[in-house]
Amino acid sequence: MFRSDKRRPVITMINPKSPISEGYRTLRTNIQFSSVDKHYQTLMITSSEPMEGKSTTINNLAVVYAQMNKKVLLIDADLRKPTAHHTFQVSNRHGLTDLITNQCSLEMAIKETDIPNLYILTAGSIPPNPSEILASQKMSGQLDELKELFDFILIDTPPVLAVSDAQIIATKCDGVILVVDAGKVKRELVQKAKSSLEFVKAHILGVVLNKISQKEIANSYSYYGGEVE
Repeated sequence: MFRSDKRRPVITMINPKSPISEGYRTLRTNIQFSSVDKHYQTLMITSSEPMEGKSTTINNLAVVYAQMNKKVLLIDADLRKPTAHHTFQVSNRHGLTDLITNQCSLEMAIKETDIPNLYILTAGSIPPNPSEILASQKMSGQLDELKELFDFILIDTPPVLAVSDAQIIATKCDGVILVVDAGKVKRELVQKAKSSLEFVKAHILGVVLNKISQKEIANSYSYYGGEVE
């Protein structure tokens, strides 16, 4: 069994009844309600810069989707700094890169996790040309095949402003969630990331704000029915 000392705790696994876990279930519900007229089967989670919590968000979101008794696949498409195999303690010997370059089969690339209904397609070998691999027709065809096998597919990517990978994947997904570190990232960088996604006609479903103070959270609920802009 694969073990890593870089494992990142996933709160929805460790403490599914915590307020934070409930927050991820609320996010799941909001995504579902945003798709009344359309089924969002493939969702991409990204951020404008590194260390904003995009991987933490997608890991927990994948777990709460799986807890609905839906068959869920988490794809680590961050082919530069992958982390999913550490978080879920699975091997990264065969993954997305190896699958796209015909170095392994789909059965070899997809791993089961300790969470019922949740599967992982790790990044695999670190390639010299991540953008070209993600932009390939083989990648698009593979996603189409995976959509026949899973109810939901969640895709983690590098930050939007770092490389073009997120823009490429966004064109292949039904929707995009942008994760923002509310206490760190400047507004203009978030706006630039949003514009970059809109340039490729990505369907941005919304924004997840991380690291908000308890006071700010309380104020956000002070008026029922209020809107956040």
